[in-house]
Amino acid sequence: MSIDFKLSTLLGTVYRQGNLLFTPDGTCILSPVGNRVSLFDLVNNKSFTFAYEHRKNIARIALNPQATLMLSIDNDGRAILVNFVRRTVIHHFNFKDRVLDVKFAPDGQHFAVAAGRHIQVWRTPGASEQKQFAPFIRHRIYTGHFAEVTSITWSGDSRFFLTSSKDLTARVYSLNSRDSAAATTLAGHRDAVVGAFFSSDQESIYTVSKDGALFQWKYVPRNFEAEPNEDEEDEKMEEEREKTMRWRIVSKHYFMQEAKVKCAAFHEQSNLLVVGFASGIFGLYELPDFVTIQTLSISQNEIDFVTINKTGEWLGFGAAKLGQLLVWEWQSESYILKQQGHFDSLNALVYSPDGTKIVTGGDDGKIKVWDAISGFAIVTFTEHQSAVTDLHFTKRGNVLFSASLDGSVRAWDLVRYRNFRTYTAPKRVQFTSLAVDPSGEVVCAGSLDDFDIHLWSVQTAQLLDRLSGHTGPVSSLCFGGENGVLASASWDRTVRVWNIFGRQTHVEPLQLQSDVTRVVMRPDSKQIAVSTTDGQITLWDPELGKQVGTIDGKEDIAGGRHMADQFTAASSKRSRHFTNLCYSSDGSILLAGGNSKHICLYDVGNEVLLRKFVISRNMALDGTLDKFNSKNMTEAGPLELIDTTGEASDLEDRIDNSLPGAQRGDASARKVRPAIRSTGIQFSPTNRSFGVASTEGLLVYSIDDELVFDPFDLDIDITVSSTMEKLAEQEFLTALVMAFRLGERKLIHRVYESVPLGDVSLVAKDLPVVYLERLLRFIGSLTDDSPHVEYHLLWIQSLLTSHGRYVTKNRRDFGNALRSLQKFVTRLNKEVSRLSSSNLFTLQYLLSNQAGEADGIDGAAAMDVDKDVSEESGASEDEEMDEDEEGWFGPESKVDSLPDGKEADSDDSDDSDDE
Repeated sequence: MSIDFKLSTLLGTVYRQGNLLFTPDGTCILSPVGNRVSLFDLVNNKSFTFAYEHRKNIARIALNPQATLMLSIDNDGRAILVNFVRRTVIHHFNFKDRVLDVKFAPDGQHFAVAAGRHIQVWRTPGASEQKQFAPFIRHRIYTGHFAEVTSITWSGDSRFFLTSSKDLTARVYSLNSRDSAAATTLAGHRDAVVGAFFSSDQESIYTVSKDGALFQWKYVPRNFEAEPNEDEEDEKMEEEREKTMRWRIVSKHYFMQEAKVKCAAFHEQSNLLVVGFASGIFGLYELPDFVTIQTLSISQNEIDFVTINKTGEWLGFGAAKLGQLLVWEWQSESYILKQQGHFDSLNALVYSPDGTKIVTGGDDGKIKVWDAISGFAIVTFTEHQSAVTDLHFTKRGNVLFSASLDGSVRAWDLVRYRNFRTYTAPKRVQFTSLAVDPSGEVVCAGSLDDFDIHLWSVQTAQLLDRLSGHTGPVSSLCFGGENGVLASASWDRTVRVWNIFGRQTHVEPLQLQSDVTRVVMRPDSKQIAVSTTDGQITLWDPELGKQVGTIDGKEDIAGGRHMADQFTAASSKRSRHFTNLCYSSDGSILLAGGNSKHICLYDVGNEVLLRKFVISRNMALDGTLDKFNSKNMTEAGPLELIDTTGEASDLEDRIDNSLPGAQRGDASARKVRPAIRSTGIQFSPTNRSFGVASTEGLLVYSIDDELVFDPFDLDIDITVSSTMEKLAEQEFLTALVMAFRLGERKLIHRVYESVPLGDVSLVAKDLPVVYLERLLRFIGSLTDDSPHVEYHLLWIQSLLTSHGRYVTKNRRDFGNALRSLQKFVTRLNKEVSRLSSSNLFTLQYLLSNQAGEADGIDGAAAMDVDKDVSEESGASEDEEMDEDEEGWFGPESKVDSLPDGKEADSDDSDDSDDE
């Protein structure tokens, strides 16, 4: 079993704070989730999360117009430059101030950063002739604002940029010194300016303030009081007129909403303005006439950010309070994407038996069903009145059971998406653990309030029995895959194994040295793994009732220090035990986690640690740091926990709405730091991925199947130029292998289509099996929009004919590639069948039309007569035809006559320039 797991996506959280960003093609939207960035593909219905992390939560992200570089900046001003295509980190940088906005210029040569009340303009890193040691080179720092800059907008020609600030003004700056005369200040608002935008022709400027005012500015001349003399020259009049030109307000509009304006976005091509208000309402207006197109309420809380895609059809909204991410198509008035994460922390997760769904439950009482492939939430159940503590599927996967602190166990139909059974106890208890019989006939639950285990009939919802025997709260329950054996763990330091379908109810307890936190049973019911508060994982044989192994995990699970701790993580005794365990499907690997930032992967047979995963390195959470920094500790406590609400600049931020002693459901803006922990862990049925319910959300780690850069066997001689040289020498197999080692998709595509038809079978036969799955998956990705149908079919036939035995032996590794190829072949079969059936009647008509055949013979005779006449016209016309043909086809014949491929490439570049 492979253990090369990598973070693939983050579910349970779709938006936290910061700005949303559409990709240049307008089909994907980027959203910051904590200290990571997630991408949602709105067309292909997929999502993934970038693997890199920031030290703090992300405040702003930006993408260059070519969609090759992404810049993300956290709350402390620390930036990370990422290769957007390869998803790899290029450079770390620190702007040393709080950043409220960052924008790339439309030409991609510069980007502007609003750091505090200054604007820093930097050159975009790139491959240039001048070798530079620093990836970031600053162009200039612009000053003039007296408060924090809230937004930056570039002009379409990248010569100017427009800024708005909390000092009630907006300013126009020029990138080049020769345009410095255009710099000006736009003052007139009575509240902080939220956004300022150029029109498409750059003749107008629109500014939006927090109090709901919209001003339109134009570049107009001043009013002259004195008439000019007639003797003055026209040139002097024009110069004086230019000197007296200035930006002035030509119109004022007001949104007439009771709530404050939180965000605004403007689409230049269609003159659409979108404004988000603190009441959860957004307005769509057409400028400059200020025509209201739509006014809708999309959230119960304030809208924190709004953006528009390139075509102006989709509007993206983010609400941080409830973690909402919405994409609205305003023309059809429908949602393209409507996602919301859990309001509180997650408590449990479970995979469906087929591995296509992941279900999570949280402290907010909601149960969400997530699509494991796309990463989107399918349905949300809200019937529970309190926190959901445990979840379980039946063996068939069509029924889900959930336990909650509201004292109920509910059964959910995942075909009709409804709650069809509710199980309760005779007296009110809070259920914290749950287990379902593999046959689906019995469901049982345990509680920390009661020492008994409650058993219900799934069909009748009748309480069948109450298993007594534990002398402490029941902390965990687990059914085996066979024989209907139930294992229960308790704080009385015992584990009991019950045969609920047998006649004898008395069982002998398995005695341990500490309180038991979790018990899991291997799928074959031959082994039990038990975690205790002393950091031990003990392995037991349930039939013999004896211990067969021990794993000491105290040092493995040890996490970081908390903010209030005055000692290092090594000296801390907190969270040195496991609270979650999970067996793999074959029972050879054990996954363990707890109230720590670490997840441990153990080999059960050898009782050794295989890998250790770090859930998060976000310093905004407690338990992620290892060292103690004394400068952050004051006499009043940790510096970051001191309440600075009264020092905020805005009035709504200074108002204290907190309840004394309240830590959850608090309406105030005071600082809280949740602790990092994992509350649920489970392997997928295929063992290709596993999910972790943590403070950050639902982290899904999977074995990476993407075509990314692989440094294995990479030599210094393997470059793009050397690959093209091998291709020019017609060494197609060597060039294809070199292209796969480099991992450049465009290079692979070029080499792949350069293989002649006659050599496809030979190249496919000699292809190393290491690259077989990659090539099949690459062909599957090309078949959707490629016109070379017969070429792809020849490749598929040659590869499967030469390596069919290897594919059959390793069918699990080739599953994704073969499914995409099967989809292509099936679609092609349907299209050919449809075309053949439509042409069948046409052929029958032509064959049955005898008169039409005779007419065709007469027409052929007439064509012969015309041919004889043309031959008698002489050779002059033939010479003219030859000259025309030479003019049309001369360059093509010239390319064919070249001795090698190098000169042909140089001529191709010249031809492309001429075109």
